[in-house]
Amino acid sequence: MRYETEKLEFKQVATNEIYKEVVAFANTDGGVLIIGIDDDGNIEPLRNLDKTYTAITNGIRDGITPDVTMFVKYSLENNETIKIEVSEGSFKPYYLKSKGLKPSGVYVRQGNSSVPASSEQIRQMIKDTEKDIFEEFPSSEQNLTFEECTKSFEKHGKILDETKYNMLGMWSNQRQLFTNLGLLLSDQCKHTIKTAVFEDEANTIFKARKEFSGSLLKQVDDAFNYLLLLNNNRSVISGLVRQDTWDYPEAALREAILNAVIHRNYEFSGSIIINVNKKRIEFISIGGLLPGITKEDILIGVSQLRNKRLSEIFLRLNIIEAYGTGIRRIFELYEKYNLTPDISIGPNSFRLTLPNVNEN
Repeated sequence: MRYETEKLEFKQVATNEIYKEVVAFANTDGGVLIIGIDDDGNIEPLRNLDKTYTAITNGIRDGITPDVTMFVKYSLENNETIKIEVSEGSFKPYYLKSKGLKPSGVYVRQGNSSVPASSEQIRQMIKDTEKDIFEEFPSSEQNLTFEECTKSFEKHGKILDETKYNMLGMWSNQRQLFTNLGLLLSDQCKHTIKTAVFEDEANTIFKARKEFSGSLLKQVDDAFNYLLLLNNNRSVISGLVRQDTWDYPEAALREAILNAVIHRNYEFSGSIIINVNKKRIEFISIGGLLPGITKEDILIGVSQLRNKRLSEIFLRLNIIEAYGTGIRRIFELYEKYNLTPDISIGPNSFRLTLPNVNEN
């Protein structure tokens, strides 16, 4: 008597359950599925063998994403059963197209059963397959819209439509899914920018707070415009000459926001934090420097991009001028005030502090 194992599954008749088994084998270590054998290992010859064979091959081809057919081999045994040999796939996770890329559609082999994959297992499979490039991972959210992103492109004299999604990296043509880059640019982006204004220098007494959400392109504009409202102008009249000095150089505020957005690590949840008090503004983003890069490197313009595709879009829209120039430009803007911004780097954080030129 034959028994089901981690790599062997029996089905007495052909039902939609077989697609789940194929997905599980392809997502794990491969296996064999035999149609026409009951759970006890007894042969129950299939009726309409040719029709069943055709339905199974078509169903596996059309019902599983990405295309798994290159890892599947079929054979008829004694004109009684259908043997389906499934190798471990190279483009995991495989999932039932009708269910989508979520636990109800992604299965793995556990003992002699096929069970839904956990969200952590799905993320790890994507990470292993995509070689740890976060921007290129399929997004866990696929119902995305790009109204604000489209407006931002138009504002900068560019056109965004579905024909551009794949070229920009918002869409994975191989997987037919939106990528994490697409999620970051979408109206449904889960990351935000939080701004808090404090009464005291210790940042303990709140005066006001704002949170900006939606497409990262919109967040940059909204956060920048809000900081401009907080940027006070001090006038000094000497004789007949009036000299106006803003608390913060406008270009420095812009570059600081862009640096935080472009270089943060989006694999972590949480928000970019902007703290404002009378003396300074702090821009705190998640993700320290990439390995091999030092604080001294970034001060002289060395740039190692964590989010290459995102940076390319900002460059395409002329929002940034070149890679690696933002921090250096901020420091140059403060030279005439004899003040120096401060950079503090932790294992998983980056803080840029701009001094208020009218209060220092």
